[in-house]
Amino acid sequence: MFGKYYFIFLQLSKYLINLLPKNKMNYKQGTIAFIALILVGVAIAKSSNDSNPLDNVPKEIVVKPEVEETFESKALSLYEALECNSFSAPNEEVFAKALKGYYKMEEEGRLKNRKLTIIDFSKSSTEKRLWVIDMDDNKILLESVVAHGRKTGDEYAVQFSNTIDSHMSSLGFYKTGETYIGSNGFSMRLDGLEKGINDNARVRAIVVHGANYASEKLGIQQGRLGRSYGCPAVPVEINKELIELIKDESCLFIYATKQDYLNRSEYLI
Repeated sequence: MFGKYYFIFLQLSKYLINLLPKNKMNYKQGTIAFIALILVGVAIAKSSNDSNPLDNVPKEIVVKPEVEETFESKALSLYEALECNSFSAPNEEVFAKALKGYYKMEEEGRLKNRKLTIIDFSKSSTEKRLWVIDMDDNKILLESVVAHGRKTGDEYAVQFSNTIDSHMSSLGFYKTGETYIGSNGFSMRLDGLEKGINDNARVRAIVVHGANYASEKLGIQQGRLGRSYGCPAVPVEINKELIELIKDESCLFIYATKQDYLNRSEYLI
């Protein structure tokens, strides 16, 4: 805009200069030309004050880098948004550890069923310490008591083993397998994924099954749940529902406050 007015100003100036020597400009023409010159000059001044010649120079676009969400913040966000329905929630720290292993199993292509089962053996066997979480909807589908191995402890699970005939529970991450009908009725096989920690699960016949001794009522009466040969046994009345939810390649995580395991597990690095 500044350039346009300046061009007009120059042309008028030349016009006046050309007229003066030749005495061709009368009083009226001179007045009109003088007024026009003033108006153009004002326009130039206004244009130069209102606009900056650099205004039309493209400015550099500053793009703020996206802050990558950390695992810890994502785990906290999911935990806080967890839909519990009428159930209690697992411990936040245990949930975060289970989630970390779940994501690793997912990255390895091990999962077809997007359920996460958490068993927290740091809790008393009289308490509900098993949860099934639907990872698509981020909600708890089931909560239950669950038994540990007879040589793992009484009320609390304190010792763990991967050894055949140890009658102890094994910690760590498992992939759920196929179902079958066995001596304990409708059952589901487990494949332990952690070498030296739970990878003998199938050989040891560590499976999910229902058992009368895994009764919440019995646990209250005698101060502890009955115990298995190392299997995560559950109440008979919820056994089928549980297995149908988590069978066929979902993630099952058995946790306890055992620092040697927590430091050793490749799924928790």
